[in-house]
Amino acid sequence: MTDSRENLIMITMFPFNPRPKTFVVPCVRISLLLLLGWFLVCTLLAPGRGSIVRDVSFPAGSGIKSLATELKQGGVIRSSWHFILLARLRGQAHRLKAGDYRFTDAMTPGDILRKLVTGDVDYRRFVLPEGYSVYQAAEMLEQKGYFKRDAFLAVCRDALLLKRLGIRADTVEGYLFPATYNLAHNSTEEQLVTQMVCRFRQVYADVTSGGQEQGVLSPNEIVTLASIIEKEAVSAEEKPLIASVFYNRLRLGMPLQSDPTAVYGVRAFSGKVTKADICRHSPYNTYFVKGLPPGPIGNPGADALRAALHPSSSNYLYFVARQDGTHHFSRTLEEHNRAVALYLRN
Repeated sequence: MTDSRENLIMITMFPFNPRPKTFVVPCVRISLLLLLGWFLVCTLLAPGRGSIVRDVSFPAGSGIKSLATELKQGGVIRSSWHFILLARLRGQAHRLKAGDYRFTDAMTPGDILRKLVTGDVDYRRFVLPEGYSVYQAAEMLEQKGYFKRDAFLAVCRDALLLKRLGIRADTVEGYLFPATYNLAHNSTEEQLVTQMVCRFRQVYADVTSGGQEQGVLSPNEIVTLASIIEKEAVSAEEKPLIASVFYNRLRLGMPLQSDPTAVYGVRAFSGKVTKADICRHSPYNTYFVKGLPPGPIGNPGADALRAALHPSSSNYLYFVARQDGTHHFSRTLEEHNRAVALYLRN
């Protein structure tokens, strides 16, 4: 009887209530489902519809944490923590490739990781043809919507930039190497100019590695002559011969009388000049100026630079364009006049 009362007392003091357990378990399950749902939302769904666009530079040696923070702050992903977790679960956290990327809020984290792992960088392509001047380059850049014409030309004349690039001139004309360039979406005019000048330095060093045959000209004069050769020549094979004509004229004190110099700074040279062009007084017009103009009239390629450094050996003093773009070369004025009558006047 006593044991029964004690048991009753114990039961009364410590009643068994299964309700907390039945309450906690559903709460845990709901919390887990919510966490799973939020994880799926943050990792599988895009946060927007493409109204947010961000250009992101991911340098070599950078970590995924700083990248995730930048993406989160830019509104491209919902959660930097979930982005990092997804990358680690996929084994991609240490496989991201450096580069310049463009992301939008219409991309899922998986899409972003896929671009980073494959190195699918975003850039704008710009091709500068051989012989094009800084004015033509500026117009092309504006037509493509990359930079404003006047802003690019201002950078081309920036004294501090010229000093930093080691160019002893008033402009980068002649030192923008003609090639294909990949521009990051957030790149600046100064970055493009620097990239093109650096490319020029590499090519020029390669071209001059065999030594300079004509030591009478300074490096800037070599570039100036090469820019004229580039404008005059259509065939790469003729460039050394055209260079020899100009060297012969310089040695004799004859004006170069190069048509492209007559229109520099006025309009692009299209192969023909008018009498008004030839009579226009300009420091670049070699019909009036003896010797080389004060600077390049365009940006020469490797062949023109090589021709200016290593001209052919000849006695030619004149040349005139044939209809196919090649030239007829003459030693005397009488022979040249006959060639002009044959190829131009007819």
